[in-house]
Amino acid sequence: MAGIYLHIPFCKKACHYCDFHFSTSPQYKDQMLQALSQEIDLRKNYLAGETIETIYFGGGTPSLLSADEIQILIGAITDLYEVSPQAEITLEANPDDLNPQKVREFRQTLINRFSIGIQSFFEEDLKWMNRAHTAREAQGSIKRVQDAGFENITADLIYGFPLLSKPKWEHNIQQLIELDIPHISSYSMTVEPATALSSFIKKGEQKPMDEGQSTTQFLILMEQLTEAGFEHYEISNFAKPGLYSKHNSNYWEGVSYLGIGPSAHSFNGESRQWNVSNNSKYIDQIQLKKIPAEMEVLSTENRINEYIMTSLRTSKGMSLQKITEHFGSDYSKEVRNGLEPFADKNWINLNDQIVTLTTDGKLFADHIASELFINT
Repeated sequence: MAGIYLHIPFCKKACHYCDFHFSTSPQYKDQMLQALSQEIDLRKNYLAGETIETIYFGGGTPSLLSADEIQILIGAITDLYEVSPQAEITLEANPDDLNPQKVREFRQTLINRFSIGIQSFFEEDLKWMNRAHTAREAQGSIKRVQDAGFENITADLIYGFPLLSKPKWEHNIQQLIELDIPHISSYSMTVEPATALSSFIKKGEQKPMDEGQSTTQFLILMEQLTEAGFEHYEISNFAKPGLYSKHNSNYWEGVSYLGIGPSAHSFNGESRQWNVSNNSKYIDQIQLKKIPAEMEVLSTENRINEYIMTSLRTSKGMSLQKITEHFGSDYSKEVRNGLEPFADKNWINLNDQIVTLTTDGKLFADHIASELFINT
């Protein structure tokens, strides 16, 4: 099994915190769509005949595209790949794009899952983030998608920014619970270097993020969603039983995936590739039938470290036995030896050679992983 990710590099507005590759100009949209279809063809041998289990439209803002445009890209994949009849096909969407007509049109495509970028149900928060949608659109978009018959829906929330008080955060979480959303992804606000938010903080126009606030709100998130019947199956992801994201789960479990579009990454277990993060350069190279990508062949240590990082984030945990089987007992012993200080702090559990993070350990997931990395 394998997955395909398509990066749609267009947005109506630039969110102040976002450092993903996108353009607010639709100037190259038609050429981009043609180039995406061409790259799908150029890369048809990358996944070596594996069945496609997930297709994911990310960005950018894929919901800016029409249903016909989305279906053309899906068709380009189904023409060249064996796609599972039960494939999860996800469209990231902004609430302002999900008007009644467009939702009905998406219903006629093979899209069967929506990832809706809510972020907050408060108007002042959305303006602070420079989001394109309103608080009313945030709630209305979910109901429209549900009314159209889509059941597999995930919504995003952001926490840990200055405007977000404890009551507002609890309200945001409760709103998604009451709307019967089966999957919720939530992320702490991070300040990336080349963003408007970073610039505002450097100029003293915005307060810096408060790590203590972020920690407190993450604990509230875990408590409220667990009480509501969600399973915390990955650091930033919660789902009702049986409704985990296949696309995300495959990524954390090291399943191969092909990335299509500017800035998209691909992974086949042995190497990683990433396309150029420039729309015009991407289109020019694809028109010349060249893949505009750089490649890194992963060393044994790289692959172990990637496994440590991704597996520790999940409820399935990190298997020392798997490290032994795939990489050798010397590596598993080195990792095991590194666990002792975290066991002493009650940050990890070790059962039957499976390492999982405790509630406290989830607050330090990246630190724990980095300390366990094999030095290259």
